[in-house]
Amino acid sequence: MDMTKSDTFIKTEHAREGRSNQVYSKETGARIVAGCIPLDESRTKIIMISSRKHKNRWILPKGGVENDEIENFAITAKRETWEEAGVTGIITKKLKIVQDHRFAKEKDLKKIDLKIDGDLIPRTEFHFYEMEVDELSTVWPESNHRERKWCSYSEAKHELIKSKRLELVDALNESSIVKDSHNIELTDEGHVIDTKVNEDNY
Repeated sequence: MDMTKSDTFIKTEHAREGRSNQVYSKETGARIVAGCIPLDESRTKIIMISSRKHKNRWILPKGGVENDEIENFAITAKRETWEEAGVTGIITKKLKIVQDHRFAKEKDLKKIDLKIDGDLIPRTEFHFYEMEVDELSTVWPESNHRERKWCSYSEAKHELIKSKRLELVDALNESSIVKDSHNIELTDEGHVIDTKVNEDNY
């Protein structure tokens, strides 16, 4: 099966919630998560979203694979990118599997959960897909809970490191985004400024 292809995508009004139908690795017990690296046509910008739990952190759209999506993780990736970022587009390729860095120091590889900042974090296996953005909707399932912005490679890397999500940096590095190294413009809080906001249809 070509993992970059998926069934006709249907925009939903509400995001799926809960983990009762989610899929876990039989080998490690890790939760299987899929998401997208949503790039513009020139591959110089990526869409990032604010974390729902931590509003001052910026991450990539992703979420758990569910039982009815187990045959094609690209379906999950497109669904989660729509639900969390309001983005639709064409998946161009699958990136290599990324493991959760937060478990790197654990000697017990069978350990499934960690507590970080008081939150219970499940061990996770990430499957990312590169997406060429086709449309940014003004309203989407989580638009009341998340913000989004265009970032260059340098800006996105800065935000992911600031959010302590090094596994997501791995996924970003695997993508075709142009690896710029220019100085980035920051807000007083240390976040990058959306340099492409005038081209977005918020």
